[in-house]
Amino acid sequence: MTAPTPGTGLAGLDEVVRGLRPGDNVVWQVETVDDYAPLVTPFVRAARSAGRRIVYHRFARHPALVTDGGVEVHALDPSIGFESFTAAIHASVERAGRGACHVFDCLSELAADWCSDLMLGNFFRVTCPHLFELDTIAYFAVLRDGHSLEAVHAIRSTTQLLVDVFRRARTRYVHPIKVDGRHSPTMYLPHAWEDGTFRPLTESAVLAEALADTYGRRLDPAARLDVWDRRFLEARAIQEAVRAGTRPWGDELAAFRSLVRMMLTRDERLAALAERYLDLQDLLAIRRRMIGTGLVGGKAAGMLVARAVLEVTDPAWRSRFEPHDSWFIGADVFYTYLVRNGAWRARRDQRSRASLLEGAHEARERLLTGTFPSFVVQQCVAMLDYYGQSPIIVRSSSLLEDGFGNAFTGKYESVFCPNQGAPEERLEALLTAVRTVYASAMSEAALRYRDDRGLLERDEQMAILVQRVSGAVHGRFFYPQAAGVALSYNPYVWNHAIDPEAGVVRLVFGMGTRAVDRSDDDYTRIIALNAPQLRPETSLDEATEYAQRRVDVLDLEANSFTSAPIDEVVSESPGLPIELFATRRRGPGGGWVLTFEKLLWATPLVEEVRALLAALREAYRYPVDVEFTANFLAGGDFRLNLVQCRPLQVKEGGIVPPPPDGLPDGAIVASSRGPIVGQSTSARVDRVIFVDPDAYAALATQDRYEVARVIGRVTRSDDAARRVLLLGPGRWGTTTPSLGVPVSFAEIRRVSALGEVMRLGDVIPDVSLGSHFFNDLVESGMLYVALYPTHPGHRLDEALLRAAPNLLPKLLPDDARLAHVVRVVDFPLPGDDRALWLHADCVRQEVMCYLRAHE
Repeated sequence: MTAPTPGTGLAGLDEVVRGLRPGDNVVWQVETVDDYAPLVTPFVRAARSAGRRIVYHRFARHPALVTDGGVEVHALDPSIGFESFTAAIHASVERAGRGACHVFDCLSELAADWCSDLMLGNFFRVTCPHLFELDTIAYFAVLRDGHSLEAVHAIRSTTQLLVDVFRRARTRYVHPIKVDGRHSPTMYLPHAWEDGTFRPLTESAVLAEALADTYGRRLDPAARLDVWDRRFLEARAIQEAVRAGTRPWGDELAAFRSLVRMMLTRDERLAALAERYLDLQDLLAIRRRMIGTGLVGGKAAGMLVARAVLEVTDPAWRSRFEPHDSWFIGADVFYTYLVRNGAWRARRDQRSRASLLEGAHEARERLLTGTFPSFVVQQCVAMLDYYGQSPIIVRSSSLLEDGFGNAFTGKYESVFCPNQGAPEERLEALLTAVRTVYASAMSEAALRYRDDRGLLERDEQMAILVQRVSGAVHGRFFYPQAAGVALSYNPYVWNHAIDPEAGVVRLVFGMGTRAVDRSDDDYTRIIALNAPQLRPETSLDEATEYAQRRVDVLDLEANSFTSAPIDEVVSESPGLPIELFATRRRGPGGGWVLTFEKLLWATPLVEEVRALLAALREAYRYPVDVEFTANFLAGGDFRLNLVQCRPLQVKEGGIVPPPPDGLPDGAIVASSRGPIVGQSTSARVDRVIFVDPDAYAALATQDRYEVARVIGRVTRSDDAARRVLLLGPGRWGTTTPSLGVPVSFAEIRRVSALGEVMRLGDVIPDVSLGSHFFNDLVESGMLYVALYPTHPGHRLDEALLRAAPNLLPKLLPDDARLAHVVRVVDFPLPGDDRALWLHADCVRQEVMCYLRAHE
């Protein structure tokens, strides 16, 4: 037998709203919580009489609304963040089941805790339908005239009942604003609540008098301000009062700290840096360039703090940097976009490993074609008016991105907008770029990364950093003259003259994408900052051969991102000081070779990047990883632009005992003199997965992709706690199979150590240092080593690995046709009791893999 539907507990009020129905969400707009409590008590009593399960969601600081026994209290702290809080509420609602009754504390305190009316509206939009589906009856309250029109609209358009409660003199009134599916001639009039009765006001004079004060306050523009805007107005007023001497400095510091955690970061280490190097004026300046509300995200916060560190440490940096004029789309806009476009359920399901990818594809499609709130579009128009036709880049800047311990390198999208064409075209291109970044938050790579790092239950909102692209117009192309990645600790020590503490740069000509993305058969210049003239190459011919050939640029005529040969770029750039970056190629054909020789000795680039890294490392008390550009202006002035800074995830050094003395040559399976990255180690290896360079080089392109998939299947073929060494030709993770094996990091994430054998036919690929794939390796603690079989100190016993029994056909019978390419070898070998040991000394840059008898 179905339990009867409870009413409000007040017979007269039930008559006004024609009773309550299953699925009703009732929102009371009140002046104070004192006006909400008298409505909650009779409702709880009626629900109990009807035999309904009652849940009280307790999260506010006001006095408890329900103190009677027989009511389940679900206590929760809103400071855990919107996503975690909402997920916990929904879980509680699901546990209570169909037909339960729910009482919520005053929702206005959520807006205060989250510093956003936008998020209050989002909470209601995703929670109200969930309750409705379960035929519940739920009570909510919000403070009247305390929230933005957007938040009020979100609540009004979603709830079934919205009732205004107000006082005049000693009389309390209820005024239904919305009652879904019910109507009466007097329903939408104010009703005087007197002695348990609810009397409608029908006389015009009485109505006008009763509503005069209430609506006078409501029509005040200040009442429509978001909590966010009010916080900034209060902070500005405090700052002015401190400067006038009417308030103490401590008040401004308190306001600053509150705004840091509201808009910049919740990471305590980064917040401490912000407090040392930023001030309230800086935060107010950031606010003026914000679209929407919420945190600016890790990438934006890192860039802002790093620039502040440098400019406070040495004010001369202000003149050496390009001025910063980025814009920020607040993280709250992301959740609003998800809710608005029906992707919230998929987002909620991604908090569990069991449902990680369920609905993700459909949700991505929704995000790629979704619509934005009008206020976001209007603010984007204002931003584009500021940038004019300057090219911009729309960059991911999620809450967890670029933090201490979680870089998310390459997991989220960044999109270049050449920003050409009519205003309408430029606006649509910008919105499409934002959609692309938002959709990338639901990519499999990003979700797998969060799962691997134990971050599924952490709030991960996507803010966006919009930056003016550094560089200048050269003919039809736009590009910076130089760009790169710089690490304050150099894990790539190929010569004993190199000081790892001095740092390293991976430098390219043109857009910096070539310094971080593994794109094609091209190279970057690796610069040890204490010895910039040293090169990994051993001869001039090698330096010429392994030089950058193509340049990433924005083609303004085609309105697209592209790459072009260096000679074509130079021909389009008559004013370019090309001699700083390139030298004439000797021999037939001529042309330019990007060597960067004059740039390194005749300009302050090396000195300034080294000083920049040292200052940041000192401030962070941690190694750092930055992205930068460099340009020479028409008058010869040199300008750097710091576009990104994050804590470097590479673990430094480590001491291990030396390998055994007197090992015979036949016991050494592999050796390397670097580069080696990771923690020094001395441990047994249970399995070697070896991709034969000669067999791989003979494969067709499609089969090379299949090799990558086979490797992924092998690493997932059993869950035994094996230590696996993966060896293969060229670059792991490349998108160009002619340069290496195009695996994704997710396919090899269980591997303990990875070796790149720098031999693939006639091609010797560039090592992976500085790429997104490389950052995945070092973040995961995976040891990396490069092997050059033809170089002194390097060795790989390929014959041993080819002769050993191959387990691939047994593990994956359907992939046996590729057994001549992919060899899976377990140690000890049959008939040989020697174990395989891996010795890696990252300080000395020495690796040896050797066979040793059991002790």
